[in-house]
Amino acid sequence: MRPMGEQARNGPSGGQGGSQGGAASRSPSMAQVAERAGVSHQTVSRVLNDASLVKEETRLRVLAAIEELGYRRNFAARLLATNRSRRIGMVTAHLALHGPSMIALAVQEAGYREGYDVALVGLPEFSPQALQNAVDRLSDQAVEAIVVAVAHREAAEMTRSLQLSIPVVMVEGVTGAAPLAAGIDQEAGALLAVDHLLDLGHRHVAHVSGPKDWVEASQRSAGWRRAHEQRGWLPGPELDGDWSPASGYRAGQLIAADPDVTAVFAGNDSMALGLLKALHERGRRVPEDVSVVGFDDLPDAAFYWPALTTVAQDFSELGRRALSLALQALRNEPEPKVDLIEPTLVVRGSTSERGRPPAASTSPGEGGQPASG
Repeated sequence: MRPMGEQARNGPSGGQGGSQGGAASRSPSMAQVAERAGVSHQTVSRVLNDASLVKEETRLRVLAAIEELGYRRNFAARLLATNRSRRIGMVTAHLALHGPSMIALAVQEAGYREGYDVALVGLPEFSPQALQNAVDRLSDQAVEAIVVAVAHREAAEMTRSLQLSIPVVMVEGVTGAAPLAAGIDQEAGALLAVDHLLDLGHRHVAHVSGPKDWVEASQRSAGWRRAHEQRGWLPGPELDGDWSPASGYRAGQLIAADPDVTAVFAGNDSMALGLLKALHERGRRVPEDVSVVGFDDLPDAAFYWPALTTVAQDFSELGRRALSLALQALRNEPEPKVDLIEPTLVVRGSTSERGRPPAASTSPGEGGQPASG
């Protein structure tokens, strides 16, 4: 039998410190970090709060101790000590779609680079109440600012009406250079796509649009119409879609039956994929008989057959601008108005001159050539 002192020291199971609650199971403290780095508790706190009064050599020593010990700062303690959470909230919807998911990723990456956590609330379906609930949830987490990336028309109107004590930045459904708003110029992107087709000799370009309650779908439709208006031409037929390949396929069946249609601008690449399938099934060759342009430049777009000409959006820049606007507002700087980001046209194998086969076929996976507007 072991002496009672040994049993008490090792715990009931005989292991050092017991299986629960022993020193080995506790996270290292700030005091332990300070001891390892040979500095004071206050110096460790200054390093964690990015204070400018710490020498670089000391800061690196503290960071090395943090890394070595695996120290993780308690969120509640940080908030209590500094009244700063270093957390940005984000509300988005339809994360299964390419655009919303890329915007969310871009904001998270930009926040990480600036030393901020991004608390994300995703809405499977949009409703004004769901948006309000999401904002309330983030406010309860003591976020310092909120980024709203919901492109529904009602969401844009509601976001502008929010009465919060923290900055709110919009990054979708943005119509121009507005305070605390960053966006990509959707109408300019559509204009690039349709001008490309009109320059190739096509007339009356058809359009497969996104859902009417999405601001960005309306903006892309507006760019399609404006490209024709600038030349004094009438646009081709417009067919409703819902961003899905299935809706592009349904529209493609109607387009394939119309011999007068020689070019189509699809509101996104997913609908363009369905459109390509319908045209192929009906014997309409792409691009010899019908040229097709999409929007988004999905990672798969270069692997469509033929490789898809499309419009690319710089989501990384959008994330950086959104974070920058939030941080400027937190520093009480004047609310800047930021120009919309210009998209680019990527030309691949799905477009050619009207009535003429493409100069060279584009193999799946072959990159396209960006074209300026």
